[in-house]
Amino acid sequence: MDCCGLLTLQKEPVPLKSIEVELEVRDHVATVVSTLNYENKEDKPLEAVFVFPVPGDAAVCHFSAQIGQTQIVAEVKEKQKAREEYDDALSSGQQAFLLEESDESPDIFSLRVGSLPPGESASIRLEYVTELAVQADDGLRFCLPAVINPRYQPQGSEGAGVQVMSVPASLVPYSLSFSARVSSPRPVSKVESNCSLDPLQYLNTDQTQATVKLAAGHKFDRDVELLIYYKDAHQPTAVVEAGQASAEPDSLMGDPVVMVSLYPEFPQSVMSSMASCGEFVFLVDRSGSMSNTRISSARETLLLLLKSLPMGCYFNIYSFGSRYEHIFPKSVEYGEKTMEEALKKVEQMEADLGGTEILEPLKHIYSQPCIPTQPKQLFVFTDGEVGNTKEVIDLVKKNSGFHRCFSFGIGEGASSALINGMAKEGGGHAQFITGTDRMQPKVMQSLRFALQPTVVDISVTWDLPKEVSVTVLSPPITTLFQGQRSLIYAQLTGQSSEAAEGCVTLKYSLAGHRSENQLHFSLRPAEDSGLIVHRLAARTLISLLEMEAENNQEKEEVKKKVVQLSVQSGVSSSFTAFIVVNKENNKEIQGPLLHRDIPTAGLMRCAATPVQAGLHYNCAADDSEESDDDGGFGLFEGTCSYREKTVLHYNCATDDSEDFEDDLGFSLGPDDTCSYRAGLQYKCATDDSEESDDDGGFGLFKGTCSYRALPDEEFKPAKKPPRDPLLQLVSLQKASGCWLLDPALAAALGKTNEEVEKSKPEKASSEVWATILALIWLHGFKMDAKDEWELLAAKAVSWLSAQKAPSVTECVEAGNILLGCSVQKTALGL
Repeated sequence: MDCCGLLTLQKEPVPLKSIEVELEVRDHVATVVSTLNYENKEDKPLEAVFVFPVPGDAAVCHFSAQIGQTQIVAEVKEKQKAREEYDDALSSGQQAFLLEESDESPDIFSLRVGSLPPGESASIRLEYVTELAVQADDGLRFCLPAVINPRYQPQGSEGAGVQVMSVPASLVPYSLSFSARVSSPRPVSKVESNCSLDPLQYLNTDQTQATVKLAAGHKFDRDVELLIYYKDAHQPTAVVEAGQASAEPDSLMGDPVVMVSLYPEFPQSVMSSMASCGEFVFLVDRSGSMSNTRISSARETLLLLLKSLPMGCYFNIYSFGSRYEHIFPKSVEYGEKTMEEALKKVEQMEADLGGTEILEPLKHIYSQPCIPTQPKQLFVFTDGEVGNTKEVIDLVKKNSGFHRCFSFGIGEGASSALINGMAKEGGGHAQFITGTDRMQPKVMQSLRFALQPTVVDISVTWDLPKEVSVTVLSPPITTLFQGQRSLIYAQLTGQSSEAAEGCVTLKYSLAGHRSENQLHFSLRPAEDSGLIVHRLAARTLISLLEMEAENNQEKEEVKKKVVQLSVQSGVSSSFTAFIVVNKENNKEIQGPLLHRDIPTAGLMRCAATPVQAGLHYNCAADDSEESDDDGGFGLFEGTCSYREKTVLHYNCATDDSEDFEDDLGFSLGPDDTCSYRAGLQYKCATDDSEESDDDGGFGLFKGTCSYRALPDEEFKPAKKPPRDPLLQLVSLQKASGCWLLDPALAAALGKTNEEVEKSKPEKASSEVWATILALIWLHGFKMDAKDEWELLAAKAVSWLSAQKAPSVTECVEAGNILLGCSVQKTALGL
C-alpha cells in the first residue's frame, strides 16, 4: 500500500543532496539525463531509496554510478536475478545500485543506493528518451514531475505497491537544476513553462537551435512543464538512424531504423460536417484527492460538454471513488429533459466517494450493449492516482474495437502511464491539466476530435529499393485525428546506395472520401543521432510484447523475448532491471546498514487500505509508539494511523497561527470548531491534557482532534461563490441550441429585462432575439475563451438557420447597439 509521511530531518538525515537534469530535444524526441548526487553524513553505512516518476512510454536506457574516481556502467539483467545480485552484494559488504520499474505502473521507478559508507559520496546518472506529445495549440509538452502522488491500491489487488515518502515542497531537502537544449529542422518560435525560466537563448541566426534553463530559486511545488513551439509544426518527417556497429547484423540494434512522423490533413469540406450522432459516456473521478478546485472545474466542464452535445446523440455520466454511480441506468437520448436532469445531478457532485477504483465502473460501461449507429465515445477525468494501471489499460485495450477513449489527467502527479495508456489503447487522445491550466479548452478540443467523422480503412504501405526489406515495429494505426501526429517505427534490413530513397504512403477513408498522404525520404542515415530512434523503437516493441505476455498462455516464452530484447537494446522493461556492483572496492563495509526513504515533494497524503469497517484511528503522541498500519503517517512529534473506506487528505500547518486545512473543505485553528460538507464537527485542542476519547480523534503535533456528527438542522453548507458570467450564460442555453428571452438572460448579459424587451425588433421572435444577443455577447466579450463555447455557438447558429427567421439582420444591428458591440453578421456565422 502506498504510504507517505514526513521525515523528521533532525533524526533521519536525507542522503540525496542535489539533482541535475539536462534535457535535449531534437524535433519531437527528448533525451533526459539526470544526475543524482548522494552523500552519507551518518556514522554508519546507508541504503537510500528514491522513488521517482518518468513518462509512461519513456525508454530508460542508461544507468551508471560514480564513486570517488571510479565510474561503473550498469548492466540490464532479468529483474529477479538483478535483485538477488543486489542483495548478495549488500550482505557481503559491497556497494551496489539497483534501478527498476514498478510492478504496478511503468511510469514509476525506484533507485536503491546500497552500502554507502560513512562520509562517502556517490553520483548516479540515469538517462531516458521519450516522444513529446502534441498539445491542442501545437506545442510539444515535456514534463519533469516533481511529485508522485500516492497511488490508490484497490481492495484485493496484488502487490504492496511502492513506498512513497512525500513532504511539503518547502521541506524538500535537495536542490534541482534544469537546463534544456532544443533543435529542429524548423525554427523554434518560443518555449513556455509553468515555472520561471531564464530568457530563451538562440544559438544560430536561423533560430533552429536554442537553450533555456530554470531560473534560480525553484520550489518543489509543481512539475516542471515545458511547451515547445516550432514554426510550421505540421510537417511530416522521416529520420533514418544507422545501427550499432558492435550489434549482430539483421538484429534490431544492428540494422538501420526509421522513425516516420505523419500529420494527416483532412479536407475542409469533410471537417465542416461534424458528426451529429454518438453515445457520449463521461466518467468522472470523485475520490477525495479531487476535492476543491478540481471537482468544481470538473462540474463546469461537464456543463460545457452537455450544452455542446448534438441533438439526437445519446449520453450518460458516471462518477467513481471507492464505489461508482451513474445518472441514468443506461445511456439516454440527448434532449432538453435529459440534459436538465443530468445538470441538476452534476451541480451536486462533490469529491466524496473515497478511494480511486476505476476498474469496476469501466467494466460496467463496457458491459452495456452498443447502440446501433451511435459509436461509443468515452471521456475519463481523473487525477490518475491508481495502483492498478496495467489492469485498467488492459481492459481498455480489450474493448478498443467498439469505442474511443479520451482521457484527462488532472493536477500534479497524474499518472502519465494511465492517462496516455488509456487514450492510446482506446484510440482517442490524452490531455493533461496542471497548475493554472483551464480544463475546459482542452476537454472541448477532445470533444471536437470525438465529433470528427471516424477514420476507417487505415493502411500504411512502403516503397523501398528491392534490396531493402522493412519490418514494422509499431502497432497498426487504428485512429487518426486532424492535426495530430502518428508515429511509425520500422527496421530496415539490407544494403542500399547512398542516394537511395524510400516512400511511405498512408491511405484512409473519411466520411466516404478516400484519401492518401505520401512521404518520400532519403535512406541515408542521419549523422550523430546516437541510438535515440533505436531505443524508442525497442521500447515500442517491448510494450507490445509486455501486453502480449499479460494475455498469453505462452507467457514465459514471451517474457524471454522481452528480457532478450531489453538486454540487447539496453532499454528497461517490466521484466528487467539495471544493476551496478562496485567490485573495485575490496574493503568490506563495516557496521549495520541503515535504511532511508527519500521524500518527494507533495501534500502529506495517505492512501489507506480499504476495509469493510468504518473509520478506525490509532494515535500516539510519542515517537516510541509507532503506527502499525500501512495507512499511518508520522507527523513530527505524534503519529497517527487510520484504516478507512475512503481516502482523507490533510494539509498540516506547523504553526499555531496557521489554520489546519483539509482538502475536503474545512479549516481548523487551535480551539476552533468547524463543520464540513459531510456533516461532521471537529474540535481541536493544542494541549496534551485535553485528549480525545473518540476513535476518530487523532494527535497532531501536541494537540488532539475529535469529531461528532451534527444534526441536520445545524449543518449549513457553505455559500457558493458567484458564477462566472460565461458559465452563467451557457447554463441558460437549451439543448436545441437556442436561448429564451427572460430576466435570467438579461442579467447574464448585464442588462435589465426591460432594456432587453424594449430593444427587440418588432418582427423577431423572442427566441431568435435572445439567441442572437447571446451570440453577440460571446463574440463581443469572450473571444479569449472561444475554444470553450465554439461548439455550443455552432449549435445555436444551426438552430437559427433552421428557423428561417426574416429579421436576423435587424436583430444583429439592434443587439450590437444594446450591448455596445460591433460584431458583424458574417462573424456570427449567420
